[in-house]
Amino acid sequence: MIVRSPLPDLDVPELTLDRLALARAAELGAKPALVDGPTGRVLTYGALADGVERLAAGLRAVGLQRGDVIGLAAPNSPEYALAFLAAARLGAIVTTISPLATNDEMARQLADAGAAAVITVPDLLARVPANIPRTYVIGQAEGVMSLGDLVRTDGPPVPGGSPDDLVALPYSSGTTGLPKGVMLTHRNLVANVLQVGVQADVGHDEVLLGVLPFFHIYGLTVVMALGLSRGATVVTMPRYELGQMLDLIERHRVTRAMLVPPILLALAKSPLVEGRDLSSLRIIKSGAAPLDAALAEAAAARVGAAIVQGYGMTEASPVTHLVADGDGMRKPGSIGPLVPNTEARVVDLVSGIDLGPGEDGELLVRGPQVMRGYLHDTEATAHTIDADGWLRTGDVARYDDEGWFTIVDRVKELIKVRGHAVAPAELEAVLIAHPAVRDAAVVGVPDAEAGELPRAFVVLAAAVAPDDLMAWVAERVTPYKRIRTLEVVEAIPRSASGKILRRQLAGTDVR
Repeated sequence: MIVRSPLPDLDVPELTLDRLALARAAELGAKPALVDGPTGRVLTYGALADGVERLAAGLRAVGLQRGDVIGLAAPNSPEYALAFLAAARLGAIVTTISPLATNDEMARQLADAGAAAVITVPDLLARVPANIPRTYVIGQAEGVMSLGDLVRTDGPPVPGGSPDDLVALPYSSGTTGLPKGVMLTHRNLVANVLQVGVQADVGHDEVLLGVLPFFHIYGLTVVMALGLSRGATVVTMPRYELGQMLDLIERHRVTRAMLVPPILLALAKSPLVEGRDLSSLRIIKSGAAPLDAALAEAAAARVGAAIVQGYGMTEASPVTHLVADGDGMRKPGSIGPLVPNTEARVVDLVSGIDLGPGEDGELLVRGPQVMRGYLHDTEATAHTIDADGWLRTGDVARYDDEGWFTIVDRVKELIKVRGHAVAPAELEAVLIAHPAVRDAAVVGVPDAEAGELPRAFVVLAAAVAPDDLMAWVAERVTPYKRIRTLEVVEAIPRSASGKILRRQLAGTDVR
């Protein structure tokens, strides 16, 4: 049966994301929109709105235009929001790149996306491929034009794009396979910002913590875009560090934080939390990975803030389910009801038949936030979204009579490391590229702090030390993707069709 959101449908306006994010800029003027956490540097709403117009004009003046893809590789900062929104105002498409990406990973993503330009920071310039036509830097670097140079460019107003234009192209592995470009439109993201806003009633007087990376759709939509659209102040952090995070909560009187379970674990157990004044923090929303009810209760008791959970995936912009601010721990462990304008089904894993309340099956969702599809990959798109618009999540869920959902397990093969999705196929490809490896499989194993960690099994063609193989992978992937343990085996178990039987490799604990 189809489960519908218990909340009234919203009217999704004919707006682009940049227009929604800056809708209150004129009235707020001198109010801080973004604060750079480490330095305290402030970007006001008035300055942000003016900067977006001028930077969009500057990007157009150097030859970029509507429909071009711009790579954005940088840590969180006020300039990240400026760059993203200016590209959106131009009508360009931003492919967001992790600042931890290796040279190979960045080159692969930029090539697949067909990037016409890259905006980055000085520390990452060396990773930008030489074949990128244009590179611009946040800050200053010799021989590279800065955003400041572009912002000072005069020109007529940029007309902007359309709600149905693509605006974001993050990369996701979906339910399996290698990373693919997720095509998200302005309409997708505008819808999701408004949907989340019903359950997360952010006020203009609030201060949000921008610790989640903006290159990740969770940070981009649920922190940056939502916070700005509501007139709140967003305090940015370039990277997560518990001590600095606690400092910023105290210094800026942060009221709301969007976090992931590994950070909540630190809040629940780290001695650094002792003696801190976190009284301003009212609400924490957790996502990106399942949150254990006992951990949520322990962290909530320690920091004195309500902790609620949500659920989503990059392909859904990302949020499909969310517990409302006031519902707290009414149903511990639940991801809550569907957000407005969203439907779901739970189907049998074998037959695909719809299941009723209390029955476990794969979760399917449908709504205006669901992606257009995967870039250059109609086969993967068809596998993920059916002809009726249902998005396969790859997660096993159940729902109750009130329409509240709980994630039970995963069908998909992705490994969740500190909230980051790691595709086994990507690591397997790196391992198999080593001349001493004949075959390989990677699985996730439970870890108290990270949630899961990658573990590899390899069949050797020649002698090589496990530590050398792990080092080989570490040189070629982002740090959170590194293989932590490796075992040499005689064969990789596979089905008749050649699919790796991952659960046989390490027993029932393997996900």
